[in-house]
Amino acid sequence: MSGFLCKRLAGLNPYVPGEQPKTGKYIKLNTNENPYPPSPKAVEAVCRQADNLRLYSDPDCAIFLDVLARHFGVGRDMVFASNGSDETLAFVFQAFTEKGAAFADITYGFFPVFCNLYNIDAKIVPLREDFSLAVQDYYDIDRTIVIANPNAPTGLAVNKNDIRGLLEHNKNNLVVVDEAYVDFGAESCVELVGEFDNLLIVGTFSKSYSLAGARLGYAVGCHELITALNRVKFSFNPYNVNSMTLAAGTASILDKEYFEYTRGEIIKTRILTSNLLRELGFSCTNSMANFIFTEHPDIRAEVIFQKLRESGVLVRWFNKKRISNYLRISVGTTDDMLFLIDALKIIISEES
Repeated sequence: MSGFLCKRLAGLNPYVPGEQPKTGKYIKLNTNENPYPPSPKAVEAVCRQADNLRLYSDPDCAIFLDVLARHFGVGRDMVFASNGSDETLAFVFQAFTEKGAAFADITYGFFPVFCNLYNIDAKIVPLREDFSLAVQDYYDIDRTIVIANPNAPTGLAVNKNDIRGLLEHNKNNLVVVDEAYVDFGAESCVELVGEFDNLLIVGTFSKSYSLAGARLGYAVGCHELITALNRVKFSFNPYNVNSMTLAAGTASILDKEYFEYTRGEIIKTRILTSNLLRELGFSCTNSMANFIFTEHPDIRAEVIFQKLRESGVLVRWFNKKRISNYLRISVGTTDDMLFLIDALKIIISEES
């Protein structure tokens, strides 16, 4: 460790991303990427934009945000663009957590990382035994509340009425709802931003729009919240979203037919795979995301994780309290998931 590093940062435990193999020999079901390519119209838009790479991107992200605002039915001053939703979340933790932050014990791993990075007091609120989130646990908590909905890695979702109750019981506190996976079956709370000035929705184009490599995120909230986010952004990097990404995002929103097709395929494959896993003896949460959270009663998750890797399938295993016997399996194509099931049948027969 460099002696020049600030002492406060020397003890950081960074976020650990899923493995990105350098060869194509694996079926990747470990990072919740979309198994389908981006919209062909998005690819065309990127190619057209490539001629302008000598120029800086639009710091206001105007064309993209105009389309995004119309998509959500909100004012243009209620949307924000970022270099992936992680950047939006980083700005949120910097800007809105003076009184501290509250989030679940099992949730997106960047929440505690940001608290450590920015020296924010974190209140960890345990999920129920079944991994569901009780919004009542956050009532009048007097700090910024951050909820992934659907949650990662459990896939469970909180309904819109429960979020409404949370907002009503925390009118003096900001509620941030990370909707990275909302397009795969959960209820979006975007329509509540016009009613509550203490709600900020964060989203991404990485999952349902197949743009993980492009890095495009967004936020939706009242004018004052968006103004605050822009104050942080323009103090950090005015050109935070590159030109080709903005073009890809704009075209992806407008290609509604392709979006609905790929989303529908992922949902169908998730249901099919969950049923096949249950037939093999696995239990699965009621995931509303593009992944499945599952455990086997007799075979340790670490064993399955390693043996799947040897079989050419990458899944995610979290060696953490409460979930050390669970695997998070991204939903791939139907062929991908059938290959997974066949590999699991062999593992079960070997371990029985």
